[in-house]
Order: sequence, then C-alpha cells, then structure tokens
Amino acid sequence: MDPILYWNEVALEANRVSFTNGKKEQPGPTLSSRALAIVHLAMYDAYARVQGNPVVPVNLSPYLPNLPSPKPNASANAAVAAAAHATLSSLYPSQKSFFNLKHTQAGLEGDGLQEGHEFGLLVAQKILEKRQDDPSASDDGYAASVARGAHRPDPDNSDQGFHAPFYGAQSRGFAVTKRHELDAPPQLGSPEYINALRQVRGKGIAPELMGTLPTGISPRTANETLIGIYWGYDGAVELGTPPRLYNQIVRAVAIAQNNTVDQNARLFALVNAAMGDAGVLAWDQKYIHDLWRPVVGVRENDPSLGPAATGNNVLSRNADPAWLPLGAPNTNSTGKNGTPPFPAYPSGHATFGAAALHITRRFYGVTSRSNDTLFNGITFVSDEFNGINRDNQGTVRPKHVRSFPGGLWQMIIENGISRVFLGVHWVFDAFAANATGNPDLSQNIGGIPLGLQIADDIYDSGLNLSNVGPRNSNSLPY
Repeated sequence: MDPILYWNEVALEANRVSFTNGKKEQPGPTLSSRALAIVHLAMYDAYARVQGNPVVPVNLSPYLPNLPSPKPNASANAAVAAAAHATLSSLYPSQKSFFNLKHTQAGLEGDGLQEGHEFGLLVAQKILEKRQDDPSASDDGYAASVARGAHRPDPDNSDQGFHAPFYGAQSRGFAVTKRHELDAPPQLGSPEYINALRQVRGKGIAPELMGTLPTGISPRTANETLIGIYWGYDGAVELGTPPRLYNQIVRAVAIAQNNTVDQNARLFALVNAAMGDAGVLAWDQKYIHDLWRPVVGVRENDPSLGPAATGNNVLSRNADPAWLPLGAPNTNSTGKNGTPPFPAYPSGHATFGAAALHITRRFYGVTSRSNDTLFNGITFVSDEFNGINRDNQGTVRPKHVRSFPGGLWQMIIENGISRVFLGVHWVFDAFAANATGNPDLSQNIGGIPLGLQIADDIYDSGLNLSNVGPRNSNSLPY
C-alpha cells in the first residue's frame, strides 16, 4: 500500500464530509486549501526525514528546518500515518472516529512502528505550530464599499456575507519566496471590460432568461453549460471544494505514471503547498482589487443603478437590471445557485487549478505553457457529473467521461474559462483575452498567471518553509 495515496484519499474524504455533515470545520476554498497543505506537508516531512535520500532519485529534502532526526529504525509508513492522523484530527475534530478507523486499517507492520509514530506526531505538532497564527475566514470587522465596481453581496443571496476578507493579507506563505501580485484588471468601461461583460452576459446567464438576450450577444451552448458545472465543486454537499477536485486529477496522473512512494510524497506536498499559497495570495489580491461580480456588474452597469447611482433615464445597452447568472452549482441541495461571497478578481478556481496542475507538469519535466501529454490515455469523471449527484432541482445529472488530449494545460485553461459559463466571473479573472478570445499570458492579469507564478516559484526554490510573512510585515525568520 502506498501510504501517501492512502492518506491523501482520507484527507480528500475529510474535505468532502466537512461540506456534507454540516460542521464545515475548514470552510471555503481558503481554509480547505490550508488544511490540505498542512496535512500533506506533515506527511511529506515525516516520510522524507525517515526515508532520507535528499537528492536522488527523488529530492526528499526536508520542508521544516531544525527538526531532530528520527531514530534509525523508525518506520516511514508509521511516521506518515501519525502525521496525517494528527493533523487531520486537529483540523477536522468531528471526524476523529473516521481517522481512527483509517489508522487501524492502514496496514502498519514491521519494525520501528513506535519510533515512526512518535516522529510523525512531532512533525505534525511543528507544522501545526507554524500555522497557528493564521486568521480565520470571518468577516467580522469588514465593511463593503458602495463605490461603482466594488464587490458587494449577491443580490439574489443578500445575506451571504464575505468569505475570508483578512485571510490573504494576514497569512504567512507556505512555500513561496515572495508575495506574487497581479496588475489591475481592465477598467470599467474600457473595451476589454465591455467585451468581458458582453461575453458573460450571454455565456453566463440563467437559463430562464436566455430569451431576454439582445441581438449580438451569443448565448451559452449545452457543452459550455457542461464545462461550467463539471469544474464546479463550490463547497457543495458530497463534493467539497476545488482543491479536492485538483487532487483527484493529480491522483489519476500519479497512478498512470506508476509513481513510487518517494515520488508521491514529493508530488502531493508540492501540489498542496502550491494550493495553500494560492489560497493566501489569490485572496490577498481579491480584497486589494475588490472587483464586483457579474451579478452586480451586469445589473448595475448603467450609472443610474446601484447605491452610488447618478441621474440617467436612458439605460445603457450593456446593462440589464434583471440579469442573473446560471450560478455556482448548488449540487445535492435544493435552492438557488449563487455567486461566491468574495470579490471576482482574480479567480480562485483559476489560481488553484493553475498552481496545482502546473506544478504537477513541472514535476514531470514539462516547462512549456502549451499542451502536454500527461493525460494521454486517461479520462476523468468529475463528481459533478458522476451519474449519482443531483442538481438543485433534485435531478440526477448523467455520468460524463471527459478526456483531455491537451493534457493538464488544457485543463488549466478550461477550468479558468468554466467560471464565465456559470456567470460568476469575468474572463479576465482567469486570463487576459486576445482579439480571438484566447489567453494572452504575456499580461500579468488573472488567476492563471498568478497560479503559474506560484507553481514555478515553489518548484524552482525547492519546497522550503516560506519566510514570507503577512502583508505589510517583515519577512518571518525560520
């Protein structure tokens, strides 16, 4: 049994259950990415220090500095199990009985079990200590601006509040060497902004409103609807959050590549550290740029609309006060789909997906920003379309088996644009678009460039404990 794949599966189940049992102990994409980073870095460091071999054939250099060495006969499997169990139990206390069961089923045997167990507990304790000052996702003390263009709650879900307004600015990094930042999104009223508005107005509209689209705006196709929902995982019951989805994809690649345990220990630590930093840096940028979502931006595009309105009796042709999006899928629950409770720019989905999947590409030696072959011969079934889960009307969605001939790069781009098809993001939240609508990655705009920067930074610097502190603070000492 591969202990990394085993406990990765347990961690992904914890994420799923956390959004199903009503506890939501690590809520939203920020805290769920944080939790998965903590668990996988603890597993990695426990394994790497017991296993040794820091250079070849797989770089297993330690993540945390200055830990004592494990005893010579310590069991690597026992160390991984203890590190995973301890961090998961701390992060998801309501699921402790499940973690106990998985620990007994982990097949631990042989010499050095106690020594490995004790070392795994030590690593878990030290990792948790490093993250103990992270802020919560609370919006206590936060107030939204009423200025045009600023993010405000979804008018179709006006009590949603604001997710994690202080998390990005007040969290330290996991493994990045700097706080990567983006250029500002297109200004309201600019040609790039108007093109994005007209695109999402048609491609992201609620199905029942498609007949209201004016001439010249293209509606969403059935395939685009499928793509939008396929990449969802918006904290839904039985699904969890996007970091779970990207881990599922990386698992498929790792299994197809016949990874060794050494390789999986390093790969899943890289992937989840990258997403941990994506959660920090994307949310930092979100609340810096504070851009409204399409559900507010389309409805209030005319200056006569909204809390900062000015007089005007001729409505702009690019405004629709009644517009609503298809919305983030409220899978396995009744009620409305909606718009996530945090600013649009950059897209968290795009940042997480690019960070996780590009660092996987780097792990397998792919450096280009173009199609790859890492998904050749593999298909993937999203839990949104597995033939079991239901839409918000209670209808079972069919199973959809999807292939990606362009590999993980195709996934990165499709995942980014999928949010336009739900009507919850502007295209530039994922990437700057050129004249044909394709990504222009020469511009430092959107979640995909941010995720790529995070992935390259962590991979090139070697997966070390970050000394990047909260915004406006000095760098943290190791």
